[in-house]
Amino acid sequence: DIWQEFDTILTTVIAFTGGLLGILFMIPMRHVFIVSNENNLEYPEGLACASVLEAGQDKNNPQQAISVIKGAVIGAVFKGLISFTGLLKSTLEIAMLYGNKIFFFGGDISPALLAVGYIVRLNVAILLFIGGCLGWLIGIPLLGNGLEFANNPLDGAWEIWSSKIRYIGVGAMVIGGMSSIYKVRKGLKDAINILRSKKKTAYNEVPLNERSIPSFAINILSLTAIILVGGTYFYLTNNFLISLITTLIMLIMAFFFTAVASYIVGLVGNSNSPVSGMTITAVLFTGGLLYIFGFSGTEGMVATLGVAAIVCCAACTSGDVCNDLKTGQIVGATPYRQQIMQIIGVAVASLVMAPIMQLLHENTPGGIGGRELSAPQAGLFASLANGFFGDGNLPWDMVAIGSILGIIILLIDYYLEENNISFRLHLMPIAVGIYLPFGLSTPIVIGGIISYLIESKNNSDNTSDNGILLSSGLIAGESLMGILLAFIAGAGIKNMNFGIDPNLSIIMTILSVLAFVLYFHKESNS
Repeated sequence: DIWQEFDTILTTVIAFTGGLLGILFMIPMRHVFIVSNENNLEYPEGLACASVLEAGQDKNNPQQAISVIKGAVIGAVFKGLISFTGLLKSTLEIAMLYGNKIFFFGGDISPALLAVGYIVRLNVAILLFIGGCLGWLIGIPLLGNGLEFANNPLDGAWEIWSSKIRYIGVGAMVIGGMSSIYKVRKGLKDAINILRSKKKTAYNEVPLNERSIPSFAINILSLTAIILVGGTYFYLTNNFLISLITTLIMLIMAFFFTAVASYIVGLVGNSNSPVSGMTITAVLFTGGLLYIFGFSGTEGMVATLGVAAIVCCAACTSGDVCNDLKTGQIVGATPYRQQIMQIIGVAVASLVMAPIMQLLHENTPGGIGGRELSAPQAGLFASLANGFFGDGNLPWDMVAIGSILGIIILLIDYYLEENNISFRLHLMPIAVGIYLPFGLSTPIVIGGIISYLIESKNNSDNTSDNGILLSSGLIAGESLMGILLAFIAGAGIKNMNFGIDPNLSIIMTILSVLAFVLYFHKESNS
């Protein structure tokens, strides 16, 4: 219902200001997260992007560019066979009832996810898988009343995850977010000092390959964006006090989660950055504060979701920007030129996004939030806001369990760190694994295992360039085919139905997956 109050101009303003703040807050953090933390934050996808750029420039070794093309073709073919022809299954999953417990296992059929696992490598891939196991293989049997879903255990597993398990992930993410902020506290202080810096002569002395947009320009643009956001909140609520409070909360949240997003992208990659978890945390904190201040009803809901919208855009954009800047550092790009183009990119994207969303909302049965465009994350945000200011009921017991679990994981990781054990139990990837469908973690851990096998064989800490390039191509090919299929669907052709027997499709899917995994290992190791 709140969406009906959003027109195209308002949506554009929210997208642009949120993205702009993400970029502007990220700029002074560049030195903190990219330059000074090279040993702790590897930016696996930034390294992959740099490898692709370098491969395109290496005329003496055309095999590198061919690896990217091979990966793109394979990724596109798999996506087409799954999403357009239906010859292959998108997911292989099974659930069975044993006593009063539901036991589930499954995996998504996605070369891109396997490639993500290869890029982020084994430690992070295992952490995501551990999170999935905690939520789906342990949590669902422990928390679920299986007899309620005796007729369809698979639907029961998904229902238990949706109503209970993912809120455990939310609780763990809240602890993980606070822990991440604590870990980067010195970096945040350094970033604030950079923003407050009044030195004008020092800027010209900075080498071009280290020069960012000057601080005075960052401050002016930030102030402009903040005023626009405050005006937007007033337009939505028609209440000056709540608009002022909400703007202050947004400013603090956006700054902190820009840092968290940058840290997480450096740790596990942009594909695994839990932006939805950060947005959920923003909803919880904002809703809680506004509730304490005595605001209620639609006014409180709109204000809370307004903060969530800006924080979500800021966290998404800052993660992308941080990844881009890391790639630029590797290939020798000039940061301020990248940053200027990133600001232009956000402006163009916000102008394009709003009318597309409006068209989807107006021309799809049920609109955004309906059956065809369910927007599950947005629905979760809405249910959280409704729990504070409406008649909704949040499973606070699940959030509390997740928080306790997060603290336990932090203590174990502290022990591992103190004893110089190479394997680390980072909380955020585990929380993400709990929060996301289990099928995503299965191909990711397979990719991580392949990368580990190749590293062990080559006695090296780095996976082969060929594997990185092939993985980059797989991700790009699957993404581009998804866009192409969206255009085809927009033209009225949703898919081709060959009427293939479901059992035969499952057999073909299993054989295709086995063949692809063997091929991927062989090519990555060559």
